[in-house]
Amino acid sequence: MKKRSISPTKKRSSKASLIIKVTLLLVASLVICVTAYAVYLTKQVEHAADSAYEELEGREVSTQRVEKVEPVQDNVSILFVGVDDSDNRGQGSDHSRSDALVLATLNNKTHTIKMLSIPRDSYVYIPKVGYKDKITHAHAMGGTLTTIETVEELFDIPINYYVRMNFNAFIDVVDALGGIEAEVPYALHELDEFDKFTINLQPGLQHLNGSQALALARTRKQDSDIERGKRQQEILTSIIKKVASVKSVTKYDDVIKALGDNMKTDMTFTEMKSFLSYLSKGAPRIDSLTLDGTDDTSTGIYYYQLNQDSVEETKEIFKNHLGLNEQSSSLTSGNTGTDSAASNDDNSVTE
Repeated sequence: MKKRSISPTKKRSSKASLIIKVTLLLVASLVICVTAYAVYLTKQVEHAADSAYEELEGREVSTQRVEKVEPVQDNVSILFVGVDDSDNRGQGSDHSRSDALVLATLNNKTHTIKMLSIPRDSYVYIPKVGYKDKITHAHAMGGTLTTIETVEELFDIPINYYVRMNFNAFIDVVDALGGIEAEVPYALHELDEFDKFTINLQPGLQHLNGSQALALARTRKQDSDIERGKRQQEILTSIIKKVASVKSVTKYDDVIKALGDNMKTDMTFTEMKSFLSYLSKGAPRIDSLTLDGTDDTSTGIYYYQLNQDSVEETKEIFKNHLGLNEQSSSLTSGNTGTDSAASNDDNSVTE
């Protein structure tokens, strides 16, 4: 019987076909793996967001603003509350004083942020108790809700969202981003998060890890609470810019993991994603504000007496930025007030 010969062309065709099939299989497997990881990451992110979510009882929206805001289209305000949950100092999130208070307003049209660090010893009216005291005591008197109501009373604006973080969250977020750049004003020998003197920093622009950034944010021994507030704003600005940078996108999963157990907020998962889309447009312009005041020890207790003119000026800056000043007059004109915020934005006093 005559053997049937197989042509070299057929052999090459079969081999090429096999290579194509294997390649397609590998590509398909890669796509499946990437998709599976994306789904896993989304679920992980959603779980962390759900763990962090905390709706304050009796406060669906701010009493200063009846309608609920939409972060994608509205100008919004966020109050960042830093607390010390350290067992070493007998503190806890429910009865601890706030160690840092930073108020930020975001204007969608101008893609800008106004940021203010409120001095912790500011002598202000606390609605819950009906008298004046240090603003840091508001959290100990009634938790996050009392702190929010006190800040709303001070500036006559709605606080749309809050973010309460303890020291662990702050440290882990900075570390997840690979550290941040910050200006160290003078040589520092400070306590770390374990109350040990392990933080040693030299003056100048430094690349800081989480523990070092926290020590820089908290120190006030060599200057004042006002300078401390400025440092906190600078550090928060560095974090925002790092998150907004393209190279940090792959680190979002680590950042969100850090927040799950160490942060509480009334933002939903969907609202968090809206704020990420705000940053995806690029780093916003951030204007830092300060509150003028004077040191007061006339009662034997140290207070920071706020300058009322400074409070009023800051109040107007926030209202303009949120578009609230024109909302009352726009009821008859049909305007939304956003244009007012934009036009007044460059006229705001910043420091």
